[in-house]
Amino acid sequence: MKATGTESATHSYVTLGIQQDVFAVNVTLVREILDCQPIARLPHAPPYLLGIIDVRGLTVPVIDLRRKLGFAATDEISQTRRILVLEFPANGRQVVLGLLCDRVFDVAELATVALEAAPDVGVAWKSEYIRAIGRWRNGFVIIFDLERLFTSDEFAYLDGLT
Repeated sequence: MKATGTESATHSYVTLGIQQDVFAVNVTLVREILDCQPIARLPHAPPYLLGIIDVRGLTVPVIDLRRKLGFAATDEISQTRRILVLEFPANGRQVVLGLLCDRVFDVAELATVALEAAPDVGVAWKSEYIRAIGRWRNGFVIIFDLERLFTSDEFAYLDGLT
């Protein structure tokens, strides 16, 4: 994924945490960042789909990013937990959903030339979810490929909720 030549482009990413891992999504895909709030549960929903919330009159499904990535679920009440409301293209349409994460850090500027491809081994979550890996604050940040984070069946299910 390393770029060639003298490219010096940077892109802005909202960084978020799940346990000790740091992930990121392109800032242009983030509609807003919300404090945790009550989530209306849905019967027979997949375990990672917590339910739905109302965001200014729009029904938004909320995904528990911990469960989606295979981490242990938690009901821990924490003042740092946030819902990242995203809007991005997938399956030929715009998808709006919320990602529940342990914390949101800030916006990071990452140079395109410094981004690397995802490794095939050694991570606790599936590497096909990863668009790239960057270095941030003396560690790594995993940049999500949101369209690959969910299957077409999952998008179809989410589509029926909104």
